[in-house]
Amino acid sequence: MKLSNYLIATLKEAPSDAETTSHQLMVRAGMIRKIAAGIYNFLPTGLRVFRKVENIIRDEMNKAGAIEVMMPFVTPADLWQKSGRWDIYGKELLRLNDRAERDFCLGPTHEEVVTDLVDREVKSYKNLPVTIYQIQPKFRDEIRPRFGVMRAREFTMKDAYSFDVDEMQAERSYLNMFDAYKRIFDRCGLTYKAVEADSGNIGGSFSHEFMVLAETGEDLVLSCDSCDFAANVETTSVRVSLNDKSPEKLLPKEEIETPNMTSVDEVTGFLKVDSTLIVKTLVLETDTGLVAVLIRGDHELSITKLKKFLDVNLLELAEKEVLKKHKIVKGFCGPVDLDIKIFADNSIKELNNFITGSNKPDSHIRNVNHGRDFEIQSFGDFREAVDGDLCPCGDCKAKLASTRGIEVGHVFKLGTKYSESMNATFADQDGKEKNYYMGCYGIGVGRVVAAAVEQNNDKDGIRFPKALAPFEIIIISTDKNEGDSLSKASEIYDLLLENNYDVALDDRKESPGIKFKDAELLGIPFQLRIGPKSLEKGVVELKDRLLGNVLELDKDDLQGIKDKLDELLR
Repeated sequence: MKLSNYLIATLKEAPSDAETTSHQLMVRAGMIRKIAAGIYNFLPTGLRVFRKVENIIRDEMNKAGAIEVMMPFVTPADLWQKSGRWDIYGKELLRLNDRAERDFCLGPTHEEVVTDLVDREVKSYKNLPVTIYQIQPKFRDEIRPRFGVMRAREFTMKDAYSFDVDEMQAERSYLNMFDAYKRIFDRCGLTYKAVEADSGNIGGSFSHEFMVLAETGEDLVLSCDSCDFAANVETTSVRVSLNDKSPEKLLPKEEIETPNMTSVDEVTGFLKVDSTLIVKTLVLETDTGLVAVLIRGDHELSITKLKKFLDVNLLELAEKEVLKKHKIVKGFCGPVDLDIKIFADNSIKELNNFITGSNKPDSHIRNVNHGRDFEIQSFGDFREAVDGDLCPCGDCKAKLASTRGIEVGHVFKLGTKYSESMNATFADQDGKEKNYYMGCYGIGVGRVVAAAVEQNNDKDGIRFPKALAPFEIIIISTDKNEGDSLSKASEIYDLLLENNYDVALDDRKESPGIKFKDAELLGIPFQLRIGPKSLEKGVVELKDRLLGNVLELDKDDLQGIKDKLDELLR
């Protein structure tokens, strides 16, 4: 590719709304441009990286025995109504009507469509197992799209779906995809962890997220160095540590004034007590009504754990108007005289004489005790695990450590969730109709690109792994005018192009400084620099972007240049 005929749209400065390193660098490198909130154009260099990720994914999916198809981006409501997700998916599902007022949506995922497809086409156990995949745009109407293509509304995903005759075979399909994912992320040059995760809106009994480790990651991952345990903070089980000290004497409760003190920090500072003596009362709306959950002041509620425990689809903090109807004062909620079901985290079980809100403005209650002052419906593991908690695995006594991660892939064991709700069946060897056992497996292609940038950058720009760079080699003629430098650069370029190297020739009429800066910013691994001074010495310069070193190669030894590049590109 000759850059004089190419769109190189680099910028000196990143836009003010670019928060993360990957967003800033991908815009500055001319890889992406925003046209609306969470919707982006991929420019030529960005698309080249994007396609390289796609090709790695496609290669490993094919090797794993998956079969590529293409399903529609616009999907009919009746399939979603069959599965039950039309009503429960939420506002991320972008719904629309055609001219006949029929309901459709832009596909955020394709479990319904693929279940219908396989139910129509695969009717016998003899044709199972089968795994189908596609690489296709998706749309999720995120409430707050951010971080460039890392959390966009329109994005491209590789989604695969396995169909099996029983749970044992489904387990093999799951492990097959799990291993394929490891090969994909290894080939992309990423440092990652596979962690236990929540299944969310997709559903199913079990799932793993593949997290690329990066300081700017949205997700918190907890892992153990003594065993293989790793999980998203939302789902990490908290091991209950029993208190072996003698229980405190229950003291009479006492109402105390706490003017404008609505946060844990404000109350602890005002009363000069530790946050472990504060109990937060969180009131939440569910499909079946209001519930309250008690969490110790130094802990945070895991919505994921509580939602799973209550087996509800809706779970969100109650609005101020809803609280008023139940005579609950926002900022001063407490369990005493509360007329809704109360659940409590296990950490509350052995806590005595704690402080809660009073359900009155500007006051709290000291020396509150469960059992005496209010009743708890049930205790459970409802808090987020934190750095330093004990590993939840068996007899492991090590502590968990936290790292931040970017989710780039997710694999789910679905079981018969969709095949049962959509009445999708096959005939087994006895001729009986049975529901398929399913799994689904997603990779965000744009997220992989952004995660690679987050993990591989320096002050000069992106440092792409060789497998993902827009070009592996860039030949830079440092002379603005046509002459010996450009002639030699073109000679080497033609040789490499004929031998199928992934190479670009920067023959633009720009200064050497601009050309070097663009090559660094774009993260191209190897730069062949050719100019009047180097030609006078009889050499061309080969710079390794990743190592930073520069080699001098004989300008006339084209085979030697080719051999050195072969060695470096292995």
